[in-house]
Amino acid sequence: MQAYAGWLVIGAGVGGFRVGDMAFALISFLILMVLLKKYAWGPLMNKMEERENYIASEIDTAEKNRKEAEKASREAAEQLKQTRQEAQSIIDEAKKAGQKQEQDILEAARLAAERLKKSAQEDIEQEKEKAIKALQDQVATLSVQIATKVIEKEINAQDQDKLISDYLKEVGEER
Repeated sequence: MQAYAGWLVIGAGVGGFRVGDMAFALISFLILMVLLKKYAWGPLMNKMEERENYIASEIDTAEKNRKEAEKASREAAEQLKQTRQEAQSIIDEAKKAGQKQEQDILEAARLAAERLKKSAQEDIEQEKEKAIKALQDQVATLSVQIATKVIEKEINAQDQDKLISDYLKEVGEER
């Protein structure tokens, strides 16, 4: 047994290692590893995997949200651009409408001025014709009066000149 006992101790001179103790420690270590794997590493790895999946899904969600935000930003920029174009179009149309209205007003004013001018000219012509008619009537009346006076009295050259002067004075006063 001594040989067996010698075999069980390796390096007995230095303090040695016992093979039985080593085998027990190795078996205990292996059992501990199996237990740790089943009860500690397995749940821990499951939790780590769950955490990894959660983080990956959060990263995916964040990336998706970032892409959606970029898309919304592009759409907003496009809408802003379109709104600016529409506003510029409305401004241009308003300018054109204003210019057309200005031209219409100027044309209407020109036509009204022409009508007033034409009406004034017609009134002037009518008044002129009335004045000429009145003057002709006065001339005829005065001619008749002169003729009557001439017939009533015979006049000499001096009386005729006086009669013409009087006539011209009467015409001048009536004006």
